[in-house]
Amino acid sequence: MAQQPARTGRATTSYADEAAIDRFPISFPTTNGSAITINPGDQQWSAGIRVIQSIYEGGRMKSALRSAKLTTEQALIEYQRVVADTLTEVRVAYYDILLAAEQIGVQEASINLLTKELEDTTRRFQAGTVPRFNVLRAEVELANTRPRLIRARNAHRLAKNNLGNLLGYNVPKEVWEDIPLQLSGMLDAEPYEVELPSAITQAKDKRPELGVLRKAELLRQEEIRIARAGYLPSAQLFAGYGSRNSQFSTDLSQDVSGWNLGAHFNWDIFDGWLTRGRVDQARALHKKAGYDLEDTTRRIELEVRTAYSNFIEAREVLESQKKVVEQAEEALRLATARADAGTGTQLDVLSAQTALTEARSTQVQALHDYDVARARLERAIGNSAPELEPGK
Repeated sequence: MAQQPARTGRATTSYADEAAIDRFPISFPTTNGSAITINPGDQQWSAGIRVIQSIYEGGRMKSALRSAKLTTEQALIEYQRVVADTLTEVRVAYYDILLAAEQIGVQEASINLLTKELEDTTRRFQAGTVPRFNVLRAEVELANTRPRLIRARNAHRLAKNNLGNLLGYNVPKEVWEDIPLQLSGMLDAEPYEVELPSAITQAKDKRPELGVLRKAELLRQEEIRIARAGYLPSAQLFAGYGSRNSQFSTDLSQDVSGWNLGAHFNWDIFDGWLTRGRVDQARALHKKAGYDLEDTTRRIELEVRTAYSNFIEAREVLESQKKVVEQAEEALRLATARADAGTGTQLDVLSAQTALTEARSTQVQALHDYDVARARLERAIGNSAPELEPGK
């Protein structure tokens, strides 16, 4: 298809200083009857400076200013998103360290109980009151517990390394294994109440991801305005100062210098449908930005529902473990007392010790899961980052 010819209307008016006008010299006849001729030569030079100020661009200038402001706001909201993600990762890494430290304590307590059981069983074997089988069973139970303590210590080291990396610490080269990072906090179950409808509403208002997409949609709207400006004329004012050699003299040092100012008007009456194509493209991108916002809104709503469900689960599990440790400790005391009285067996004691260890480990894990679920729910709602203002 043949390209459509463009139709453009232009008009320029200017005023020049008298000194900036290169005038053709008037020739006079000489005494011998010949005329003076001017040879401009083959060398020319010119220099100048011009300031141009647009006074009307069909709305492009105002739209560009609004776009710059929207871009700044969008960058700030994107920064908030990064801060929110980082804070959540740091909180989870912090809770991982506390969990690993608590698990070390649980496994050490279990080993202490099993060590005492082995010592007591060994004394009884030496006294001839229990068979060698009881000693072997106590030794096997103690040996099976040691790997769990080793894994807990390794998880503690890895968790501290992860938190140090998130905090930007530079670990000294002489530190090989366990970095010197000690936390003073403890896992807790601080109450947190939020209703799902309120959480979804807050997420739609506060989530920085949605804020970025809303700004992107507004930017696409400004692009439509900028594209439509192609239908309208433009006008500029200009002023400058120029200097050049005279075109009617071979002397390069003879210059013509002065000020000039004026106005320029331009209007693309027909540009071969180029402007219409740009407007259609801008409208399509604006529509796509709207679809992206709707899709992300649905995704964030699903994220909030999932985080809320996980938080409810963690809270219910934690609630179910409140008295389990006390019950397991009482069961171990009773099993030990029965074994000492001769009415119970060593298997009852070992089973009670295993149940106590599992109860403590489950309670610590439940506290960790509660804190992590709360942190992720707050991130999903949009409460994990401080409010920021432009320029701060």
